[in-house]
Amino acid sequence: MKGVKELIARFHEAPLIVFWESTKACPLACKHCRADAIFKPLPGELTTAEGKRLIEQVAEFGDPKPLLVITGGDPLTRPDLFELVDHANALGVPVSLAPAVSPNLTEETLKEIKTHGVKSISISLDGARPETHDDLRGVPGSFHDTVKAVKTAVEMGVSVQVNTVVWRRSLPELPEAAKLLRDLGVKVWEVFFLIVTGRAKEELDITPEEYEAAVQFLVDVSTYGFQVRTVEAPFYRRAKLERLEGKSYDHPLYRDLTERLRKYLGNPTRGVDPTVVPTRDGFGIIFVAHDGTVTPSGFLPYPLGNVRRQNLVEIYRKHPLLLKMRSGEFGGRCGICRYRDICGGSRARAYAYFGDPLAEDPACIYKP
Repeated sequence: MKGVKELIARFHEAPLIVFWESTKACPLACKHCRADAIFKPLPGELTTAEGKRLIEQVAEFGDPKPLLVITGGDPLTRPDLFELVDHANALGVPVSLAPAVSPNLTEETLKEIKTHGVKSISISLDGARPETHDDLRGVPGSFHDTVKAVKTAVEMGVSVQVNTVVWRRSLPELPEAAKLLRDLGVKVWEVFFLIVTGRAKEELDITPEEYEAAVQFLVDVSTYGFQVRTVEAPFYRRAKLERLEGKSYDHPLYRDLTERLRKYLGNPTRGVDPTVVPTRDGFGIIFVAHDGTVTPSGFLPYPLGNVRRQNLVEIYRKHPLLLKMRSGEFGGRCGICRYRDICGGSRARAYAYFGDPLAEDPACIYKP
């Protein structure tokens, strides 16, 4: 828990990460797409000048400046992308990109990404088998293109984070995915847990018991030198702290996943990663949509304002909903949980299920 209080205090004033959905345009047709992306840009996307002003607002949060993650759609479809990256660099705002694996992501593009000082890129790999990944992505051959893109980027010295959506078909393949990442030389694994929003349908999702088995498995993954992060499963931190406190966990699915993990990677190389970064929707994280609309995260489509008319710093620090989120004014189990500060549940899932971003997270099985 070292440094957690300092991070919590910091996140009341500034986010760790600002996500900017720079465009809706994307050549893929993913079944789970939060952005409900389309092939061509929508009218009303922030212009180059407006994008630069947004970046200036990010810089106004002060030091340490938030990380700006330029996402989409596919940010590589914006012809002004590297002009925007250069503007951020000039202001001391670190930038990461979340490109789609498409014909836009060439070796030349990766060289340009490195030349322009992009901090890192995130690439989505949503299964350990071609049929699983390609089914979710909606493009045959996407799995092989993704593995090739990750391999090329790592070999070029570009910092790569792999994002994986845990869904009905990818869940049993998590140990094989960990092995694939180890083979590719990837050290940062960001694991997304489904939110029923955009194109994501409920039949893609897993049960609360499977959520728990998955996050407990990820605790084990952290003992192999991976930096594991979760999106919309903040109870992963609770699982880590319970294990650090000596509490054990057992479930048939968990046993199966961990036995295969050891089969592929051998014995753990270290203890459970004790790092806790207590971000959640609207707390340490803020999202700016293609048209400038600000929401707590990309998975929580609750409008807070618009950067075309308001300052992002003011929205983040003063919006009543964000103030309630940051003070932990939650309903149900989340409101009385001792892990409220470092977890707080997925506000996006609470909103998707109950229509209330302050309700309890229905995917968490923990009983305070």
